[in-house]
Amino acid sequence: MKTTIKLLILLIGLFFIHNSSIAQGPPNPPGDPSTGGVGPVGGTAPVGSRLGILLVLSIGFGAKKTYNYLVRNKEDNEELYS
Repeated sequence: MKTTIKLLILLIGLFFIHNSSIAQGPPNPPGDPSTGGVGPVGGTAPVGSRLGILLVLSIGFGAKKTYNYLVRNKEDNEELYS
């Protein structure tokens, strides 16, 4: 009974999320740069900030994995820190 209610709530929630997440249409293509059009040929996608976020998340993930490894193998690693 509990699993049926949980499944029903999940399906209703996914239905409402799906209906509210309708995507936008594609943007207009940039003008021709050779004739003085606006925008570069490759578009104007901001890549730099997302690379920074990816780098920070990767460092955090690596630190967490290292911490878990050191805690799990504490007896073996005590020799290194003594």
